[in-house]
Amino acid sequence: MNFAHIIYSSAIAILLASLLAAQTPPLAVIDRPLPSIQAGIEFHFLLRATGGVPPYVWSVASGDLPEGVTLTPEGLLAGRPAKPGAFTVTLKLEDSGHPAHSINKELHAVVTASLLLEWLDPPKVHDDRIDGSVQVSNGSKDTFDLTVIIVAIAPNGRATAIGYQHFPLKPDTNNLKITFGDTLPPDEYVIHADAIAEIPERQTILRRQLQTPQPLQLTQGP
Repeated sequence: MNFAHIIYSSAIAILLASLLAAQTPPLAVIDRPLPSIQAGIEFHFLLRATGGVPPYVWSVASGDLPEGVTLTPEGLLAGRPAKPGAFTVTLKLEDSGHPAHSINKELHAVVTASLLLEWLDPPKVHDDRIDGSVQVSNGSKDTFDLTVIIVAIAPNGRATAIGYQHFPLKPDTNNLKITFGDTLPPDEYVIHADAIAEIPERQTILRRQLQTPQPLQLTQGP
């Protein structure tokens, strides 16, 4: 093979590579809306791309995914978000070209609170009783099999239930009031409120807890 033939072959190879590059569509992320992302509920979402040279590799370029959520190199976003809140993350998409091409895609999303438990009327002492109320909300599209229990914990560890409810909590229910209260022996008590929501069709259990920051003192009456 003479020198001229080598030059000719190299030119043909460069021309073919240029033609192939010109015929390859540009790398792009297919825009698809993210599903509803709810704290405590597992989700899966496969990112998709077009153009470039498959297969593709996905990674996080900057920012943080919600706690409990991961991204695989194949583009699968999956997990069980630990808590509600907004997040912004920049993802990197790279193809298998030589050289490889890459682009970034910024995601903005909100992890909603599927189950909320809050003090409405924080526990208070009334003579020989402790009374109060909580409120529960269901921000999901599922019906919860909900149990709410409130207990008073004495210093020796003795727990006395002063409130209990078990009922279906419908989707998009906001600030449903649950009252509690009972008489108790003289002592000091830390009040715990516990809400457990079961979603059988998802095989998921959500749990929220509250606790008084300091013990409430019940004294012996006159």
